[in-house]
Amino acid sequence: RMPKCLTKLTAGQLSHRLGSLFILTVSFVFLLMIYWRRGVDGEGQFYSLPTQSVCGQFGPTASGTPSQPGDMFFVETSEQMDPSYLFTCSVESAARTHPGTRVVVLMKGLASGNASLPNHWGFSLLSCFSNVEFRSLDLQELFSGTPLAKWYLQPEHQKEPYFLPVLSDACRITIMWKFGGIYLDTDFIVLRNLRNLTNSLGMQSQDVLNGAFLSFRPKHAFVERCMQDFVENYNGWIWAHQGPGLLTRVFKRWCSISNIQTHMNCRGVRALSPEAFYPIRWEDWKKLFHTISSTELHKLLRNTYAVHVWNKLSHGTRLEITSQALLAQLYSQFCPATYAKMKED
Repeated sequence: RMPKCLTKLTAGQLSHRLGSLFILTVSFVFLLMIYWRRGVDGEGQFYSLPTQSVCGQFGPTASGTPSQPGDMFFVETSEQMDPSYLFTCSVESAARTHPGTRVVVLMKGLASGNASLPNHWGFSLLSCFSNVEFRSLDLQELFSGTPLAKWYLQPEHQKEPYFLPVLSDACRITIMWKFGGIYLDTDFIVLRNLRNLTNSLGMQSQDVLNGAFLSFRPKHAFVERCMQDFVENYNGWIWAHQGPGLLTRVFKRWCSISNIQTHMNCRGVRALSPEAFYPIRWEDWKKLFHTISSTELHKLLRNTYAVHVWNKLSHGTRLEITSQALLAQLYSQFCPATYAKMKED
């Protein structure tokens, strides 16, 4: 018979070995899971897929929900493939407020036919939402069969100072004409569902319309006139001539008016008041970074569907994400996954 002290020592060694074996087994399984969750793209490079645990943290969206007619569209006409916090927040807030709607992100820099997305946290985050789809933006195909097809093929336009914004203006009206649905710029934060705003657009000021939000049925006559005016009265050397300027002059002719406020709803097309999408005027964009109480914020946005952030003006401004700044509160409430990433960074 073994002495008592030797029995205890032997049992202790056995216990220690079993513990070590358990730790090694868990470590191996963990590494195996990491490897299994990685995918290889067409060029042999790895990118991380969003894991179930991470996606679960963000909350499911539209899983098993039948899609309503008409998609939501976001468009990136440059070659950029590194979504900003605001870009990601725009898509996330749209996906959360429209669980029964497909949210399509068209990107010129995304290779056609490539199922793999770049290794960027924004793509991984947004891929967690089952109603978000990324697709390649084929501009020649998009404009084919429309008045803008010939315009796009003229290379001299690419030398113009505002070509990218003008190209974006061309894309949005073409998408509305061909497919209908809802178009939003990537500097919106969506607060509520927009599906009841068919055949409408927003006023950015008392007599100027803006196309950062558009909602139309496909093949609508108003949008057709916008495409015709785009080509017939084209001037790529004047800022906003092909965007707000175009929509404003076409709407006035559509309604036979000289001031939009006199007829904001005519012949089946609605012009929504500035508070619907532009509660912060472009002249006041710095207010986005000012502290505001929750009561004041609720009062400001009580009739607002989405807030336009005027990224062209505001993009270089530092935002204290944990503050009570207006924009920080919007991130926190309407794109919590993006907000969590911002705090982490």
